[in-house]
Amino acid sequence: QVQLVESGGGLVQAGGSLRLSCSASGRTFSGDAMGWFRQAPGKEREFVAAISWSGGSTYYADSVKGRFTISRDNAKNTVDLQMNSLKPEDTAVYYCAASYLAQITIPTEAYDYWGQGTQVTVSS
Repeated sequence: QVQLVESGGGLVQAGGSLRLSCSASGRTFSGDAMGWFRQAPGKEREFVAAISWSGGSTYYADSVKGRFTISRDNAKNTVDLQMNSLKPEDTAVYYCAASYLAQITIPTEAYDYWGQGTQVTVSS
């Protein structure tokens, strides 16, 4: 059974940091692009960051550029999201996703596997 499991969410004050981790099982994702998305209450799910299969290319939403960093370890089948300088508007459920496409892709429709999500709450 293919699974993506996120961890590392929680409550943090504005300006603080969190590191989210996504662990994949059931098959290797080393050839897949991986992404992080988030969904705030009453809003559409939105793209946050993506990384190519090799980790050589990354892409970020403008709202998180310079504050978030995506990375992956293909040997461990994991992808992380380091979040610094957090703001209250970063509050959302964060989802890890995998795409059969090897290169970075943004649309949610391009992702084939999704985790269950982890809650991130940033207090002001």
